[in-house]
Formats: sequence, structure tokens, C-alpha cells
Amino acid sequence: MLLFLLSVVSVMGTVHATATGVDPLLLYKATHDKQCQRWVDSLMNRLSTKEKVGQLFIYTIAPVETKRNLVLLHEAVATYKVGGLLFSGGKLQNQALLTNRAQKQARVPLMITFDGEWGLSMRLRGTPVFPRNMVLGCIQDNRLIYDYGREMARQCRELGVQVNFAPVADVNINPHNPVINTRSFGQNPIKVADKVIAYGSGLEGGGVLSVCKHFPGHGDTDVDSHKALPVLPFTRERLDSVELYPFKEAIRAGLSGMMVGHLQVPIIEPIGNLPSSLSRNIVYGLLTEELAFKGLIFTDALAMNGVSGNTHVSLQALKAGNDMVLAPRNLKEEMEAVYKAIDKGELSMEDIDRKCRKVLTYKYALDLKHKPVVRLSGLGARINTPQTRDLIRRLNLAAITVICNKKQILPLHTETKEMALLEVGEPGDMSDFATRLSRYITPVRFRLRKNMTEEQSQQLRDSLAAYKRIIVAVGEQRLAPYQKFFSRFAPESPTIYAFFTPGKMMLQIQRAVSTAQVVVLGHSTAEDVQHQVADVLFGKATANGRLSASLGGVFHEGEGVTITPDMPVHFMPEEYGLRSEVLARIDSIAIEGIRQGAYPGCQVVVLKDGHVMVDQSFGTQAGGNSERIGPHSIYDLASLSKTTGTLLALMKLYDKGYFSLNDKLSEHLPWLLRTNKKDITIRDVLLHQSGLPAGIVSYTEFIDRDSYQGRLFSNKRDGKHTLHLGPGVWANPNFKFKKEYVSSVREGDYTLPVSDGIWLNRSSRKLLEQEIAKAPMKDKSYRYSDVGFILLRLLVEQLADKPMDEYLQQEFFEPMRLERTAYLPLRQHAKKEIVPSSIDRFLRKDTLRGYVNDESAAFQGGVSGNAGLFSTAGEVARIYQMLLNGGELDGQRYLSEETCRLFTTDQSKISRRVLGFDRPDTVNLKNSPCAPSAPASVYGHTGFTGTCAWVDAENGLVYVFLSNRTYPDATNRKLQQLDIRERIQEVIYEAMK
Repeated sequence: MLLFLLSVVSVMGTVHATATGVDPLLLYKATHDKQCQRWVDSLMNRLSTKEKVGQLFIYTIAPVETKRNLVLLHEAVATYKVGGLLFSGGKLQNQALLTNRAQKQARVPLMITFDGEWGLSMRLRGTPVFPRNMVLGCIQDNRLIYDYGREMARQCRELGVQVNFAPVADVNINPHNPVINTRSFGQNPIKVADKVIAYGSGLEGGGVLSVCKHFPGHGDTDVDSHKALPVLPFTRERLDSVELYPFKEAIRAGLSGMMVGHLQVPIIEPIGNLPSSLSRNIVYGLLTEELAFKGLIFTDALAMNGVSGNTHVSLQALKAGNDMVLAPRNLKEEMEAVYKAIDKGELSMEDIDRKCRKVLTYKYALDLKHKPVVRLSGLGARINTPQTRDLIRRLNLAAITVICNKKQILPLHTETKEMALLEVGEPGDMSDFATRLSRYITPVRFRLRKNMTEEQSQQLRDSLAAYKRIIVAVGEQRLAPYQKFFSRFAPESPTIYAFFTPGKMMLQIQRAVSTAQVVVLGHSTAEDVQHQVADVLFGKATANGRLSASLGGVFHEGEGVTITPDMPVHFMPEEYGLRSEVLARIDSIAIEGIRQGAYPGCQVVVLKDGHVMVDQSFGTQAGGNSERIGPHSIYDLASLSKTTGTLLALMKLYDKGYFSLNDKLSEHLPWLLRTNKKDITIRDVLLHQSGLPAGIVSYTEFIDRDSYQGRLFSNKRDGKHTLHLGPGVWANPNFKFKKEYVSSVREGDYTLPVSDGIWLNRSSRKLLEQEIAKAPMKDKSYRYSDVGFILLRLLVEQLADKPMDEYLQQEFFEPMRLERTAYLPLRQHAKKEIVPSSIDRFLRKDTLRGYVNDESAAFQGGVSGNAGLFSTAGEVARIYQMLLNGGELDGQRYLSEETCRLFTTDQSKISRRVLGFDRPDTVNLKNSPCAPSAPASVYGHTGFTGTCAWVDAENGLVYVFLSNRTYPDATNRKLQQLDIRERIQEVIYEAMK
């Protein structure tokens, strides 16, 4: 088996070639084989001039065993000593029989060629039918195209074929091209080149010569060269960038064959009406000399009308620089013209010898040093294998293209019961599709019949209008009889078109298709394709095809969206009482925040009745050209960690009966008994009315006081206090940490991460307890306190008998499939996935990315009751939807309804707070963390880094906003000044009015 050495086709479809003008692989292999040279030399010494000339001709013959045909075959092989044969079409067995007969008659083994651009089925009945190149051009994984080439090589070798006149390297950018069209891989020269090299490499890797055609490019013509001579009236710059590009890349990659087309190219060949195939300027000057192609050069069929106006075309073709001439009209006359030209000195014997030697060298490389024999028994079964059928299936499925998915209609959701299926085509054409749909829904089936009266058509349109989703399945290619129906078909309900036909067929109903929300191109009515398209519609299968060529003015080359099974289902807001045009204003508010410098980027998620109404990402992680924010970008939740993490753990433990809300914390944390905090209750801590201070600056205990002079902080800037930490607070950054607590590397007991290069000793927890113990207490009025939630984390770990992050992972995050919700996210995720929260120039002297922004949480090793949790808006929304559902999500229960109701409704008598959650301030709207229209029963929380999550049980709403407003400067207050979070929430309520 030949190895593919001189080009590499990457999995992304980009071609990396070794050099321009390298020896083609087959030639390279043969010329470095001493046995090959001895074989060629031996033949050259024995062949007569006529036999050498004969090696340059390929004769076309029909694969039939009539007496007349057998005479023609014998004459071509035994009398004129042709070098190769091309069978015109027919039956597999007949071609095999004639191939064996011809090889037996030949003195030199024959090069059997085949014109199989889309497989043997292009010429032979009963052979596997592969998709056309235009369909293959939609496939993104070029490894499949390579596999297709290998399979074609296998089939060719089974049939005794050594040369396949494929792949087509023409760039089809002319929709009126009458001959290339679907034979091309598409209209993008770069992508065409990738496919050409992948397919050609597969052929040659399987031991069959690939032949790129039709040089210098037949794609942008509106004339069929079988009938007349097309003209390429382009500049050289245009030819280089479009027509010639795939051929040049194929040469760079080391493919072995080229076919020159019958095309007039005035910019290169000034002689009028002289086709490229006969032009020395093009064949020798451009292809051989300038582009340094060293492989085998074939003419296109010389019987075509594009070249028929010329005399002795085979002679002209050989003079032009072609190595082999294909299918001249009159073999005897054409060969005699060559003999005479040699005798007259018009064509040198040296040139004939050089061409003959090249042909023989390729014959050796193609394993023709001995006459091959096609094994006739079982031939059909060897061609039509299960593996072949599976490859065809994989190619068909990989080509499925979701051209558009407006308003993210796909994936469809099974909750929408009112779905209609309109079938366009003969009865039964779409049965496989309908059957597959019934796995997910029970569609009401309608069929659009030909010759319906206008009254019947209108009645059908009216019936369809009653459904929330309309799926139009098209299996009929000729849509003229249906055009009148579709000209007036513009339903208000989202419409999904699934075409199981070639793409261009949809242009017959272009107007209707252009208004559709979803258009899926399946290309084929094959059962596997119908099943796959149905699965794709419901997000149960992947489709990632891209259009290989534009379809009229409706869809453009390269268009397409990827649908995967892990895509979230989106819902139409109108179906849930929200107006899309109002919700669209969220975008402008979020973008305003970016433009005003409130944050570099943000995420917004809105759920209604458990369904996604909005899931948008805006801006970048750090401004400028940094990474774009996407739905999987991970944010530091800051104090939103209180209710998204700590409170969940506490509610779970309450469910299990581990404590009572009126328990004193000191009953579970005995070290508090010796402090002024021995009497505070869990309920008071949750309501922020325990008398605890707002916060403690515990990290100062880790700083060596002897490492700096004066005070660490100041209320004004001076020579030592150069860093502004907040209103009226300046700090001295020139200090060192105590070595007994802080290390620059992880070793021994230094296992708690603070940032890159700062690790805490595990014993530092005692410092935290000491700082809390000596913190002053005040009266039990409402006072928001981080300290209280720091204590609640310690309570959770005491009751659960494990670290709080592990407990939350076990009880919530893992079973809820929250893959991006975690403390210390760098344990599972790369930094580039995590949004930087701030630049800490004081304590950590680093950009905080994956390390918690909050200092007190950081100096607890990143896991704290008040902060430390990281997540995405989508995953945070799932947590709060679970709370809204009364502790249940996706059929699994996480908390009891009673616990959820208690913690979200038991309000303080002296503040707006409920147990752990915040609420709107209905008395002083200016101080409210929520929109003016938010009901008083809304619960949730905000976070210092610019985050919030709110649940409105009355309206079935969940709203989550995540940003990094603290990047790069934590003193930035533009998010609050612009009321971004509150204004977005207000838009949600306006959308419900």
C-alpha cells in the first residue's frame, strides 16, 4: 500500500504542504526504486516508435461484449498498442470481463482509467452511490473525505482500475454553470483545495492515481465544454486567487495527476479559440514550467465539441505538453498524424521517449509491472461491503447543514405538543422522518398535494396556523406545482424547513424559505438522513455542516450553525407571556455598561417557568482584544456565594435535622462559648441581626509588622500609602508576609492557595477563629455581615464532617451537572476559561484569575462562607430554578419544599431580609437592589464583583447577571451608578406587561 508522505491534511481542513513543485508521490516512489528503472529501461529498449506513441493514448470503449465492440477493443490494444483504456459506462461485470480480456491481449500492461467523480456509480449501475462533491463540500471533517478517497481506491483496485479522473478541482462560483455545478466541492477556493487534497490523498494512499481537473479551472463558466469552448475572461490576479488556487495547492501537496480542460484563457493564450488542452502556453508554460508540476498530464476527452474545431488534436495536445491524450474521435488518424510529425521532425523522438518513460514509470508505481487479473467471482459483494455502506452513511450525516436557526428555535422542546408536519412530496416519501419525530412528539401530519384548489390551499394554511411549530419536510425536487401555495404561506408560528433534496431546489420556493426561522439541508431522502435530521431538530444529534456554495441571494457560502446534544433548549418568550422586542432592550443596556466602562463583559440569563428566555453574553474577559465572553465563561460570584453555596449546604443540613434555627452557634462551635458571641443564634446570623461586625481584616495577621514602617493603612495618600483601596483608604504595599504562615511554594503544611506564589499554612485557621473571637459586638439591629457567613461555613463543616466545598459538590453541584460551579476553580479549569476579577496591587500583587477577589475568603484558602464560589450565569440560574421549584430540578429532589418555603419567606421583623436571602426595599426604592417593579416577595442576592441572582416566585422568573465590574480596579462603581442590574430586571417586568 502506498504511503501518503508529501502532504498532510489536518483535522481542521487546513492544508500544510511541504514545498512548491515537489515530485508527486507516485513518481517520487518510482524514481527512487532501482527495480522500476530497470523495468522501464527494459521496455523502452524493446518498444518500437509506434508502440511508444501508443503508450500516450487512452482509448474509450463501451463495456459490452458485442462482436463489433470486441473487434474495436482488439484493434486498439493489439494493433495500435494504446497505453490505456477508459470504459464509458455500463455494468460492473462487463467492465471486469473486458478489462481481463484487454490486459491479456496487451504487450505492455494497460493503464485502466475511470471517470468516477462521485464513485463507480457515476458510470456503472448497481455500485455504491456516494454523495456529490457539492454535498461533500458541506462536511467540516476532511478526514472523512480522505476516507472516501481510500474507499474509492479500494473499489477501483478491485475492478482493475489504476487511475480515477477525480477529484474535480474547479471552483464553482457561477450558479449558471451548466456542467460543473454539483461536481465541484464548492465556491470557496481554499475549502475546495482542502477537499481536493483530502480526496486525492485518499486515492493515492490506496494505490490509485488521482487526476485533478479541469485545469486551469472550469468553475466560472456558463458554457458546457462538451458542446462549445468556454472562455475565462479574467485577469491573471483573478485566476491565481480563484481558478488556479486548488490546482496550485494540489501540486504543493504532491498529488500525481492533472487533466487539462478545453477552455479559452486569453490572458495566458492570446490565440483565439485555442483551448487550454492544446495550448503550449498553458500546458507547458503555466502548468509544467511556472507551477512546476512533474506528474502525469492528461487532456480532457478530445472528442468533445470544445476542441473539435481543431485538426489532429492529439498531435497538438502532445506538442502542448500533455503526456497522455484521452479519447480522440478517430484513433487511427490521430496516431498516424503523430507518426508523420515525428518523421517530419515536428515532434522530436526525445519528447516521445520522455513522455513514454513517464507513463511507464507511473505504470510501475501503480503496480502494473505485471498484468493484473480482476477476480470475477464475488466482485459485486467486494464492491458493495457493509463498511462501504457505513462510510456513505457517515458522509451523508456529516453533510447535514442547519443553514439558519433564527431566535435559537432549535433544539425544539418536547413540551410543545402543538406541532404540525407538512409533507411536500409523494405519499410515503417522508415516512421515515415522521416516524422518527414521533419519538419526541406526536406531530399532526398534513400533506401538500399537487393541483390543490385555492380554496383547499387556504384551508390548509388556516389549519397550519393553529400550531405553535410548523415543520415543513420537502422530499420533492420539482416544486413548481407547489409554488402558488408557498407564495402565500407566511405563518406567524415558527416554521422549520427540512429539505431532503439538493440545496438549489429550495430556490423554487425562495420567498417562503427566506422567512423561515430554521432551514435544514439534508441533501438526501435516505432513511439515515431522515432519522438524523429529526434527531437534530430536537438536539439529540449533531449537525455541523456549512454551505459549500451560495443558494441564490438567500443563503451564502459558509453559512450554517452547529447543533449539538448539549445545547440548551430556548423558548419563544411570547409563548410564556413575554415580548421578545422588549427583552431585546437588555442587549443595549448590557452593551451600554461595557461602553461606559462599568465592566469588560457580562452574562445575562432569564428563565420563565423554568425555560430560557434570555441567555446572552457580552464583551470580553478583560477588555480590548481579550477572550470573548461566552456562556461557559466562569465568574467570581463574590457575596452571591452566600446564597448559591453556603446557604444551600445549610438548608440541606436543616432538612436532615442537624440543627434548629434557634440553636446558638456556640452549641455547635464550642470555641465560641468563651467569647461575647456565645449567645447568637443561627436565625439571627441568617437575618444579619446578630450584632456581628460587617467584616474583619483578618489578613493583617499574616503580615509581618516589622517589614514596613508606620501604619499599614492611611486615610489619605502620602509617600508610603500609595495604593487606593476604597473611599478614604490608602495602603502601603511594601510589606512581607510572616514565614510561619505564608510560603511562596506549596510544600508540607502550606497547602491553602491564596494566589500564584502564595500558600497558607493549614494552621492559619486558628488565626481566623481568634480574630472572630475578639471582634467587637454591637446591638442586634440589622447590620449586613460577612462574619456571620464565615461562621456559617464553619458550622456547615462541623455538622457535615467534611469541607464545605466537598459537601456542596456531593449534594448539589455534581448531581445537578454543574460542571463550572466550584470553589478553587483552577483545580478543574484552565485560567483562560475564568474571567479575571481584579488586579490586586496590594496583597497578592497579581491579576486575580481563578482566585477569589475577597481578601478574607482568600486568606481562608479560597473557601469561605461569604465568598469564593465561581460559576456561570446559566448554572447559577439552574440553582435558583431548583429553589423556585421547591427544591426539585429535572425530576430529582435536592431540598424539601418546606425548607425552601421557610428560608425564602421567613422575613425579619426589623429588615427586608429573609433567612440568608436579600429582598427588594419597597420603602426606599433608591436603596433597593432590585428593579422598582419587582414584587416584595422576590428573593436573591448580589455580589461585590458585580453579580446578582433574583427569584420571583409570583411570576415564575429567575434573573441572573454576572460581571467583573471590579476589573481592573475594584473601586469602579459605574455598575451601581448606571443601575445596570436593576434596569435589566425592569425590562423583564416591562416585557410581561
